[in-house]
Amino acid sequence: MATVRKTITLSDTQDSWIKTQIARGAFTNDSEYIRDLVRRDQEEQGKLSDLRKAISEGIDSGLSERSLDDIWAEGEERARSANA
Repeated sequence: MATVRKTITLSDTQDSWIKTQIARGAFTNDSEYIRDLVRRDQEEQGKLSDLRKAISEGIDSGLSERSLDDIWAEGEERARSANA
């Protein structure tokens, strides 16, 4: 994987926070910490995008004749299938 070198500016408080995370053994260096933050943000943005899509599909589908229990059961089944 190709890498790109970036220069960023942090406040003293932010730098101290990163150094604390490294000192406690969570990360080995500043770059690892920043990459972890970017990865987690990418995951969260993906989840948010999926949620927005599901909301849009729900709105676009209109009113349903199904019961809330039926809708809930289908949602649980979809969640189980997605996690399998």
